[in-house]
Amino acid sequence: MTVYRKELSVDLYELTMSQVFWRRRLEGAATFSLFFRGYPKDRGYYVASGIEQALDFLEEFHFSHREIEAIRSLPVLDADFVDYLSDVRFAGDVRAVREGTIVFADEPLLEVTGKLIECQIVETMLLNIITTASLMATKASRIVQAADGRPVVDFGSRRTHGEDAAIEAARASYIAGFAGTSNVKAVVMHGIPAVGTMAHSYVQAFGDEHAAFDTYVNEFPDSSTLLVDTYDTLEGVRNAIDVALSVERRGSSINAIRLDSGDLAELSKSARKLLDDAGLNEVQIIASGGLDEHSIADLVNAQAPIDAFGVGTRFGTSADAPYIDSVYKLVELDGEPIVKHSASKQTKPWAKQVYRSVGQSGMSGDIITRAGSPQPDGYKESLLKTAMRNGQRVEPKESLGGLKNRISSGLNLLASRHRKLRDPEPYPVEYADDLSLGPEVPRDR
Repeated sequence: MTVYRKELSVDLYELTMSQVFWRRRLEGAATFSLFFRGYPKDRGYYVASGIEQALDFLEEFHFSHREIEAIRSLPVLDADFVDYLSDVRFAGDVRAVREGTIVFADEPLLEVTGKLIECQIVETMLLNIITTASLMATKASRIVQAADGRPVVDFGSRRTHGEDAAIEAARASYIAGFAGTSNVKAVVMHGIPAVGTMAHSYVQAFGDEHAAFDTYVNEFPDSSTLLVDTYDTLEGVRNAIDVALSVERRGSSINAIRLDSGDLAELSKSARKLLDDAGLNEVQIIASGGLDEHSIADLVNAQAPIDAFGVGTRFGTSADAPYIDSVYKLVELDGEPIVKHSASKQTKPWAKQVYRSVGQSGMSGDIITRAGSPQPDGYKESLLKTAMRNGQRVEPKESLGGLKNRISSGLNLLASRHRKLRDPEPYPVEYADDLSLGPEVPRDR
């Protein structure tokens, strides 16, 4: 099977529009703004993620010979325009929020300025990269909040919408506060801690739960987590206890048991008592099985003695909010403002800046202004920074640890009423007057 670069993941209309731009010599300086419209249900903020990958994409953007020949097979495009595409590179500028910044609806995460064709033709992948990563990082941050200090790990790869989504979910969840991932490719690519237990099929393959546990612990002494609910959960706990006591005499131990079904609150309480009565106070209890921020919060509130959580399907698909209404809109062309008036989808003109008011009590409000406008009184922090000039990064990539710290610090500055898992209070964001169009300014183009 032929393998193509990401550049070929372009919507056809970006190519047809660009052919018209090229034919009519529309090569003026354009600015496009990428932002999120509104919030999914029960969301009150976003974690900006995917910025680093978006910059990688722009820096490396070009159509190789293989992609050019694939595009040439589209009968709608002219051969001379396809020839032109072979020389297209992104040579523009990018201003963006730093990855891991807490952002809100309508605030630009990224603004791209350059030749109209160069900026237009990268739309699909920029939206794909940033939307997916931000969706996952935001979901993960809510799960971390619900866990209230207990470790959370990513088990979601088998249910995500494709391999790329699985890798991105692992990365985004780690910088949002997860402790690790079961996805080996993500571990190798990003240096995320690897975690894993066992599947029910492992126990079933032995036909004897006790033998399955004993064999596994002998193979992996001191790093074993035993899945105890293949048959009868509490009997599985007793088998795990028996194996744990046996290997203790040989100088080994088990780390944890995992509960994956049933009434996790009650089962964890019963399992904890059995473990403690056997003197296995150090053996932890991990819970998994259809968990999300709401079910984890319920378990924490019920004081279930669960030490860590594994989240899969409902995290990996962001099941309660599987998409963000993300957009990439032309806001300035040849120094003139561009607006869109469609009902419920209006846009504000001009390249923009976002300023944030941060005091001793944390974040208190944001204001969106025209780029280059004076910093408003009371707003200390500007969010959009120059990330690329002439198609090249201006700073090296940040470490995942640095991104992790930025997200944690940002969420700590956001009042709990804006972070509530249900019905959060809207965070105040306003537009400055300099984004309004006066009568002397063209309103459409």
